Amino acid sequence: MNWELEYRSRCMDAAEALKLVRSGERVWIHSGCATPRVLIDALVARGHELNDVEIVHMKTLGLTAYTDPEFEGHFRHRGLFLGDNVRTAVAEGRADYTPILLSEIEALFTSGNLPLDVVLMQVSRPDAHGYVSLGTTVDCTLTAARSARVVIAEVNDRMPRTHGETNLHVNHFTALVETSYQPYEMLPLPYTEIHRKIAENVASLITDGATLQLGIGQIPDAVLGCLGDRRDLGIHTEMCSDGVIDLIESGVLTGERKTVHRGKILLSFVLGSKKLFDYIHENPSFEFRPIKYTNDPFVIARNDNMVAINSALQVDLTGQVCSDSIGTRPFSGFGGQLDFMRGAARSKGGIPVIALPSTAKNGTISRIACMLEPGAGVVTSRADVHYVVTEHGVAYLHGKTLRERAEALIAVAEPCFRQELQDFAERSNYMGKRPSVVCV
Repeated sequence: MNWELEYRSRCMDAAEALKLVRSGERVWIHSGCATPRVLIDALVARGHELNDVEIVHMKTLGLTAYTDPEFEGHFRHRGLFLGDNVRTAVAEGRADYTPILLSEIEALFTSGNLPLDVVLMQVSRPDAHGYVSLGTTVDCTLTAARSARVVIAEVNDRMPRTHGETNLHVNHFTALVETSYQPYEMLPLPYTEIHRKIAENVASLITDGATLQLGIGQIPDAVLGCLGDRRDLGIHTEMCSDGVIDLIESGVLTGERKTVHRGKILLSFVLGSKKLFDYIHENPSFEFRPIKYTNDPFVIARNDNMVAINSALQVDLTGQVCSDSIGTRPFSGFGGQLDFMRGAARSKGGIPVIALPSTAKNGTISRIACMLEPGAGVVTSRADVHYVVTEHGVAYLHGKTLRERAEALIAVAEPCFRQELQDFAERSNYMGKRPSVVCV
């Protein structure tokens, strides 16, 4: 059958397509910049007709009306990585949070531990052979689409076509909804002087020929801005943002010394602006793969000189890293932090980095903490931590005693909190009595 006829036979409006969702089913939603807003609106419009529908996704953009109180009993969200659009619902008990490594999510679908009934996703227009591209976001959605009974996609003529493992044939879909709108953008936030100082300290660890993993936020963006004098850097990451464009254009990011996927920027999704979407469109230097591959620590470790840069909410004096919760309140998720920390640790010449400002709430709280807040989750264990970087310097913890760790972390804490941290370390017998710290 001609693929164009197959394509047309599957096209319908969103309301008709969402009739395929039944009560009691589990629905996966494409995340990030590929969040399918038209399909979500149509699903919410059916909300009061449905009961016990579980909605599963990572960080989506836009509104999540299905988590509103009026839909209790109709929808319940299971978050595998939380964005700000679902945090309140989780905190108030109307939605759930699952702590899990990004690299292990897809195995939930394929093993049957978290079987999917329906996938809602966003794709590009088909090419001359009838294949659509997942565009900005492969993440776990390609595997989800290969695992579910019903696959519904928005076919957006403004979604870029990307290279790598990003394609599905139109005959794979149960229903297709043609749309035309600018996909969600995540615009870079301006970074502060503190972010710049942290970035300079991180950049001091990065040598020519290194392969980088960069997380989300101002610190990774600031790090990219400090690398203009490096040569032959590469990228192996779960995601990247607009900041890579200038380094590619200036010849800094070439990937020529990469030991895996030489010359390619290997990634699973982008979080950025239309400028980035236009840049990745039909650009073979970007190779998109499912997260189970990009975040596999054994694959990551095959990159020599792998530098993994991730953030944290708190680090305690023994080196435990909390990144996913504020006390008992879930905030984000495990993400790829531990995948890349362990992968980089096993890389020849690898450097795993936790980078964070030394304080929060306008300098009133130390992020280098005596103890993690009660109920806080440990994302990266103290045995996995190597470098902790703040605006005050670099602390190296791997293989260090509790005394040595406390000394190194106090040295990169905000000066006015150092005495408090030292007093706690002495009371806890991490370290012996020391001279008082003078706050400057």
